[in-house]
Order: sequence, then structure tokens, then C-alpha cells
Amino acid sequence: MPSDGAVRLSRPTLLAAAAGAAAPVALAVLGQAQAGPAVISALAIGGLGVFLARRKAAPPAPAPLEQAAPPVAPIPFAAILEDLADPVMVIEAGEPYEVTGHRLLFANSAARELFRAYRPDARLINVIRNPQVIELVDEALFGEVAGFAAFETGGAQDRTWTAISRPLGKTPWGSALALLVLHDQTDLRRAERMRADFLANASHELRTPLASLSGFIETLRGPARDDVAARDKFLGIMQTQAERMARLIDDLMSLSRIELNEHIAPHGRVDLACAVTDVTDALMPVVKAKGVSFDWKTPARDSVLVEGDRDQIIQVVQNLVDNAVKYTPAGGVISIELGGPITGDAPPPRDPEAARMSLLTPEHRAEETYALLRVSDQGPGMPRDALPRLTERFYRVEGQKSGDKTGTGLGLAIVKHIVNRHRGGLAAETRTGQGSTFSVWLPLCDPPAIVATPEPEAVVKLS
Repeated sequence: MPSDGAVRLSRPTLLAAAAGAAAPVALAVLGQAQAGPAVISALAIGGLGVFLARRKAAPPAPAPLEQAAPPVAPIPFAAILEDLADPVMVIEAGEPYEVTGHRLLFANSAARELFRAYRPDARLINVIRNPQVIELVDEALFGEVAGFAAFETGGAQDRTWTAISRPLGKTPWGSALALLVLHDQTDLRRAERMRADFLANASHELRTPLASLSGFIETLRGPARDDVAARDKFLGIMQTQAERMARLIDDLMSLSRIELNEHIAPHGRVDLACAVTDVTDALMPVVKAKGVSFDWKTPARDSVLVEGDRDQIIQVVQNLVDNAVKYTPAGGVISIELGGPITGDAPPPRDPEAARMSLLTPEHRAEETYALLRVSDQGPGMPRDALPRLTERFYRVEGQKSGDKTGTGLGLAIVKHIVNRHRGGLAAETRTGQGSTFSVWLPLCDPPAIVATPEPEAVVKLS
């Protein structure tokens, strides 16, 4: 017992206090709709009294009057639940296993934002459709059994969650109550997959250059030990293979980092026109050396601001322009166009007679507009059946794996994952002998606007 007479609660006791407070908070919220303020206060005070009565610790000895501590303000349990990063919901139901009647009695800020549950009469079946979670809540409501389940939410950015349910007893009017807490496990699962994928991909793709290096080293130490011409030739090949291994590792690491944060939308602003200019200026020596040129159609306005991460936007533009430079023959022209605004649907084709496929389509968002970037080459084009596989890791179009067209096969996979993180779209079109065009569209930045505070009756109220 502390000398100052204050009660020191252990962490498990505090956690029990927070969980125990969920019931009086829920009852107070529901009481707001079905009873007056006096009933709400009675329920909240009564719930806190039950918690204090169940404490096993003996009450502190009364302090002398001259040492009496000032009264301590009650802990705002509802405010604590509201500010938690994990979605927390209290579900109320009357009839057993009638899931259409399960309604959200309480939803904290994280739950409202995640499920768009702003209406005070929101139904559980309208915000969570996973059968495992529904069954979990039913068992807590009517079986009074706590449970745990893992589930995934679909969409362009898959997310992994764990759901924990706890029974909260019944209301004075007979409805059952249950607590549902969700925890986002996406980062952990992505890290596990990233590690496994990296090891599998690295072991597969590095095997060939390592075998080549090992063979040449063995030859240089044996039959070609004193052959100067063979030594110079083999050392050049070994350097090429070592450089390919370095590029491969860099691309694998870059792809793994992008996939790890793919579900987290960037919040920066990037001038897409400036990004294209930076890339073309940096590649100008390579373009001149190969004998090709840029046809860069700048937009009419001074800047095109999109929502995104500048480094990743630069990487998208660089990978697309690199591919165009690689496949355009000497004397050819690489066309770069920047336009918009367009809707989230795939833009019309540049060449109506070309084979075309949408490789990534953004999730529909009302009134969203996008900037369009197109990069076209004058290369040999691709067969129609190659289009669905363009963004696969290490995929290379048959007949385009030699000469100056060698690469890691990860460039377009990186582009797709970056564009997906930015909630954008990607499409490819090609025509044999006429070249290929890759189109990327990214969300335009909205002008700054004053966000109105929602009316009290438009959200689930807290007590």
C-alpha cells in the first residue's frame, strides 16, 4: 500500500477496468435512446460501482483529515475507447441468430472510419460481412462464449485482421450485448510473406549467374590460367553477371519494400510533369548514345499535382521510360503524354486497332479524378497472349531476352505495386511491329477544402 494512501492498480487490473467499463458505456449509450438522463447516469454509476465492488484489493485506510487528498476525477472510459487505434464495437441483439437485427450500439472513431458506420442505427451485417466474425459475435451474444478469429478483407489492398469477441451480459430490457475488437495484422503478415517471397525469388534467380561465375572462375584457375585473351573475355562476362546480380537484388529489395507498405496510401503531393522532366533529363545521355529521341508533350497547365510519394512516382516514370528506350530501335521516337482529368475507368486506347488490356483498375471512388501518363515506344510490339503476364515477376516476352534488352523482369511488377499503393490504374496496349503503349492514371490532388464537422445525430454518440 503506497504511503500517500492512493490505490495503485496493476496493469491487468487496469485492463479489467477498461473491459468492465465497456458494459456501462454501452448501456449508457443505449439508454440515451430509450431512457432519460437520470437512467443513463444510474447505469454508468452502477456499472462503475459493480467494478469497484468486485475488486479483491482491500479499500485503503482512511487518511487523517489534515492529509486528505483532493478528489480524483473519474476516468473517462468512453473517451479512452474513442481514441484507441483498434476498431472497438459494442453490438446489441434481441433475437438469437437473427443477424439482420444485430446493431452497433457503440463504435469508436477507428471503427467508424474503417466501416463507414456513421449512422446511429448501423447494422453489423452491413459493415462486416465475414461469416467467421458474424458467428463469433453470435457466440458471444447468445452463448456467452469469448472467441478469436482471423480474417481478410478483399479489394485492391488486402488487409488481414484478428477479431476478438467478449460477452457483456444483458441490458435491463433483455437485449444481449457483446464487445468486438479488431486488430490489424496486415504489416505482420506482409513482412512474413515478403521474407518468404524474397528468399524464394532470390534463390531461383541468382542460381544462374552464380553458376556462370563459378564456372568461369574454375576455368581461369585451370586451363585458362595463362591465356590472356581468354582471361580478359571471361572477366568481362563475369563483370556483366555480377552487375546483373546486383540489379536483381536491388529490384527484389525495392519490390519487397513496396509490397510491405502497399496497403498504406501515401499522403504527399507530387508534380507529375516535373517528375517526367526530371526522368527525361537524367536519361538524355543514354537516349543520345542509342540514337533515339523523346517527344514529350507537356501539359497546358504549369503543374499536374497528384497524390503520392515522389520517389515512387519517379520510379514508375523511370521504369516505363527505361523500357521504351530499351525496345525502341535507333532513329525511333519515344512518345510521352500527360493529360487528364479522367475518371477511374480505363482511358480510351491510343491506337484503336491495338490489342489492349487493363492490368490494374482502381477501386471506384465517387467524384475521383485522375491524371493520365502515357509512354509509347516504336519497338517490335508484343503478342496478344503476353499482355496478361506483363506484371508477373521475372516474366520476359519470348524473343526479347537477348542483346541490349536484358533485364531482371521486375520493372513492370514494381510499377504495378506502386500504382496500386497510390490507388491508381495501369493499362497496356500493343500492336505487332508498331510498338507498345503503357498508360498510368493517378489520383489528382483536390484543392484544399474546409471539412465540416458532422452533426451529432449523424454519428454514433458516445457517453
